[in-house]
Amino acid sequence: MKPAHCPSVSLLVLALGLAGCGEESDKLPVDGRDFDGLKYSEPVAYTGKAIDGYLINARVWLDMDGDGQHTPGPMTIALENGAEVVLDAGEPTAMSGENGDFSLDVAELEQDPEVGPDLDPRDYPLHALALPGKTLEQTPVGNVAVTSAYLLSASPGVRNVTPLTTLARFRALAGLATGSSHNLPDSLVGMNLLRDYVQAEDERAHAYARALARFMASQIPADYNQLLANADSTGTERYLSAEAAVLLGVSLVQHATDILNIVDEAAGGKYATLAVDSLALPEAALELSNPILLTRQRVLAQPELSAGLPTGVSDLKQSAELVFDYTEAGQLKSISANGCLAPSMPELARLVAVEGYASKLATQWFPSAALSEQSVINYDNPGIDERLVFDWAKDQIHFETATTCHEHEGIFAGSSELGGKSEVTYSWTIDSDDRVELQARISRPDGSVLTRTLQSGAIASEVAGFVSRILSEDATELMSLQLAGAREQCEVDGMAGLDGAVTAIEPFAFSGYEPQPVSFNELEMELDTRTLLDPGTNGEVTFNRLLRYGFLDPQTAGLSNVDATRGFEWMMYYPPVGSSEFSSAQPNLIEEAYLTRHNGDKPCGREFDRTPTSAYARVEYDYQSLSDYLIGLLQ
Repeated sequence: MKPAHCPSVSLLVLALGLAGCGEESDKLPVDGRDFDGLKYSEPVAYTGKAIDGYLINARVWLDMDGDGQHTPGPMTIALENGAEVVLDAGEPTAMSGENGDFSLDVAELEQDPEVGPDLDPRDYPLHALALPGKTLEQTPVGNVAVTSAYLLSASPGVRNVTPLTTLARFRALAGLATGSSHNLPDSLVGMNLLRDYVQAEDERAHAYARALARFMASQIPADYNQLLANADSTGTERYLSAEAAVLLGVSLVQHATDILNIVDEAAGGKYATLAVDSLALPEAALELSNPILLTRQRVLAQPELSAGLPTGVSDLKQSAELVFDYTEAGQLKSISANGCLAPSMPELARLVAVEGYASKLATQWFPSAALSEQSVINYDNPGIDERLVFDWAKDQIHFETATTCHEHEGIFAGSSELGGKSEVTYSWTIDSDDRVELQARISRPDGSVLTRTLQSGAIASEVAGFVSRILSEDATELMSLQLAGAREQCEVDGMAGLDGAVTAIEPFAFSGYEPQPVSFNELEMELDTRTLLDPGTNGEVTFNRLLRYGFLDPQTAGLSNVDATRGFEWMMYYPPVGSSEFSSAQPNLIEEAYLTRHNGDKPCGREFDRTPTSAYARVEYDYQSLSDYLIGLLQ
C-alpha cells in the first residue's frame, strides 16, 4: 500500500519501526503484531519468524482448532453463521527458513461470500516446533542443530514465535492481562515480549529466551522427542493432547521467575557472553495426561440448632474446609484445613501405595470428618488450623495442629501456631507384596511418644480401594478389618437408568473395640459395579464404586456431643453418567458423602438409598483438572 500523502507519524508508530512515508507496509513490525488500523496489504501468504536464535527447519503451523498439534486435512471449521467449511490441506503449515522466516499458504482460508466471511489467520495462534537433529539455530559461530524438541507458540495476530511470546501467550490464557505485572518476573516488567529480540540486538531478552527454551525442552516427553528425531519425522506427528500442550505452557509461566533469576545472577549484567547451556535450571516433572484431582472438601459436621449429633442434614453447618495442594506431576504436597482434619491412617496408607499420585487411585480420598465441637470454633476464625505435609523424598508425612480437636485421640497441640515440630510423624515401609505398614509417632506433652501402626493390605488387590487392615497401639492390637468371603454379584437388569445401584456385596469381618454394639454384625460393603454407556463419549464405562460400609470409632463415639451407640457408616454418592461432573476416564470420584448411624445389612440388587435425612456429617467434594488447578495458582 502506497499512501497518497504523508501525514505526521506518531511516536508509537516510530517506536514500533513501522514503514515510513512512501514505502510498502507489507513488512512486519519488529514485535510481530498485526495492527488492523494500519491497513497492511494482505498477501496470500501469512509470514513471520520462528526464533530462539533464528530457527531454520522448524515446523510452523496455524493452530486453528486450538489443540497444540498440527491437524492434517481434511478438517472442518464451523463459521459463526453456522456454516461449515472444509480445509482439504488442514491447518496451514510450513518449515522455517533462513533468519527463521516462514510463509504459510492461507489461500484455503478465503471463502465464497455466499458461504461466509474469509477465515482470518490473525484469529488463530501460531506454533513452531523445534525438531531434534533437524532444526538449526543460527548463532554467531554458525548454525547449530537443536538436540531436544521444544514447542513455541504465539497469541493470535502475533507473527514472531519465540520463547517469550510463548510465555506471553500462556500468561494471557491463565487470565493475566497483557501489560499486567502480576506474577511477572521483575526483569520482564516493561519488556516487549513480542518483538524480534535478535533483530533488536537485545542480548538480555535473547538470554532469557534461550533459558526458557531449555526448560521447555526438558519437559517434552522422551517418547515424543524420539519420535521427532526419527529420520522420517516431519514434525506433523500428533502426540500431545490439547491439555498436555496447555500444561507445558502453564509450567513455563510457573517457573519463569526462577529461570530468569538464575539467568540474571549468572550473567552479572553481561548477557551476550552468558553460557546458558551450563545453567542449572529448575527440574519439574509434568503429568501430561491432565488428570482430575480432588482440590477441596467442605465438611459439615456440627448442628446449627440441635444440641448434638446426629441431626437433620438441613441442620448441619460447615465446620471445616480442606484444601489439597499438588505438584505439576499431580503428586500431593499438603492438605490444609480451616477447622479440623480427621487424619485417616487407612487413607494415608492408600496414598503411600501410589507415592502420593492421587489420580492412580480409582477413588482418590474416602471421606472422614472431625466431630469435635472445637472444629467449628476454629473454622469461624479464618486461617489454617491444621495441616498434613507430605515429604515423599524422606518417606514421611507430618501432621501439624494448633487446635484441641484431637485430644480425645491422644494428640495434643504443641503450640497455638503451625510451623513448629509436628504433633504426629508418619513413616512407612512397603513389602514385596505391596502391603503398606504405616507407623504414626505421636508426641505427648510429657515428652513420651505413642506409636500407632497400621498394617494395610495391597491396594491393587482390594475391591474399590477398600483395604484390609490391622491397627495396633504400642504393639497391642486395637482392631482388625478383613475381607471375609466371596463377593456376591447381584442381578442388574433394569438398573441402567439408576444414578446408584447396589450390584455387588462384599462381606468383611471386624474385630476389636470390645464390647461391640449388638447390631454391629454381618458386615457388608455395598458396591456399584455396573457397566454403562456414556452418552458423552458413546463408550462403555465400568464402575467400581464403594457405596456404603460400617465401622466403629470409640474415641469419636465418646465425644460429649455424639450419640453413636450403634456404630457409624459412610454412604457415598457419585455423579450420574452424562452429567457435567462425570468423568468417563475417572468414573469413581465421590461427589458427596454422609456419615450416619450404622444401619445393618440390606439386600443386594436394589437402587441405592436416597440421601439420608439425619447424619453426623456431610462431606462435599470439589475437583479440578490438573491444568485448571495449576492455572488457578497463577491467578
